[in-house]
Amino acid sequence: MMKKAGICFLLLITMLGISACSKTAEPAGSVEPAELNISAAASLKDALMEIQTEYEKVNDVKLIINFAASGTLQKQIEEGAPSDIFISAAQKQMDALDEKGLIVKESRKDLLGNSLVLIASEEAKDKIQEINDIEKTEIARISIGVPESVPAGSYGKESLEKLKMWEIVEPKLVFGKDVRQVLTYVETGEADAGIVYSSDAALLKKGAVVGVFPADSHKPIVYPAVLLNESKNKEAAGKFLEFLSGDKAAEIFGKYGFEVIK
Repeated sequence: MMKKAGICFLLLITMLGISACSKTAEPAGSVEPAELNISAAASLKDALMEIQTEYEKVNDVKLIINFAASGTLQKQIEEGAPSDIFISAAQKQMDALDEKGLIVKESRKDLLGNSLVLIASEEAKDKIQEINDIEKTEIARISIGVPESVPAGSYGKESLEKLKMWEIVEPKLVFGKDVRQVLTYVETGEADAGIVYSSDAALLKKGAVVGVFPADSHKPIVYPAVLLNESKNKEAAGKFLEFLSGDKAAEIFGKYGFEVIK
């Protein structure tokens, strides 16, 4: 009788052990992928969404991308918003984060270039054949990103000032929260013309590109990328930064009208 009780006790202990293991062990393939928070300029949206798809196919990483004006993203990062990587549409916002000690300096890289163009709505494209035509009285609304927070708006203002046109067109300006909103204003006819990047103009469904602003009328348009000090997964973030500088990413960026800096 004692022998049978001993055997039953051993069986009970074994079953309890198996039960405990089954509750704590992770099933194969159930480990959650690493998450990376990317803060990226709005003008990069289409290119980065395609890059995201390609990257997640071959890497156990989930990219969470926050698109907005570079100035808006800068403020979010300064206020502690979770972000592993920042890709700005201008050096100004990156320099501001650098001054506050928020970036990993050695990871900073000039990733892309772009050019600034004037687009006209479907209704106004026959009246606007060149940049100077936006001074015409019949051209009533010109959209531009808010210069203080939208790099394309800052470049646009700089160009208009250099071309001695700012004071003339300023009363006509309709400000967008980012460059994509400017594109929308022109496509919908809410603005007769708009100042955007050539990469955004490539997505224009209604309207036309009517002029390219001289490269010497504004600072060079450069998109720097960087790893942020507060990143919780610097190794994975570093690997993604490397991918952004590689051939596959360059092919995708080129497809969307960006100039890849090597």
